[in-house]
Amino acid sequence: MHDFKINSLDHVAIRVADIERSAKWYHEVLGLTIIRKEEWDPFPIMLFKGKTGIALFPAKMDDPPVGYIQNIKIDHFAFNVDFEEYDKALKYFKQLGIPIKEQDHYYFQSVYLTDPDGHTVELTALKPGFEDFYNPQE
Repeated sequence: MHDFKINSLDHVAIRVADIERSAKWYHEVLGLTIIRKEEWDPFPIMLFKGKTGIALFPAKMDDPPVGYIQNIKIDHFAFNVDFEEYDKALKYFKQLGIPIKEQDHYYFQSVYLTDPDGHTVELTALKPGFEDFYNPQE
């Protein structure tokens, strides 16, 4: 058994075709704060809400696919919101005209949307009454 504790997922790094366009999308659509550090210039561009975020790197568009690697990708990544905030997010996405897909996961209610590069982004909210979900008995 390990003797350290993981607090949470810090960030997911994704490659995008247009780093500025993607930073703007994540800022405007999800309200993430853009963080640029001169020590990292010109990238990555980090976007955070609290201690959770994403890192944007430019895609290597000229690289040819190599064997099985072309099929390796992130299926999706999810940001957690309080259940009370979930409907506000839905309303906002609809105001923006963003196509969404909702899914009931029994313990969670989720909405899926797609960023400008085709990454699937999920907002998920733990339903009331399932507060122990994150504290399973080992």
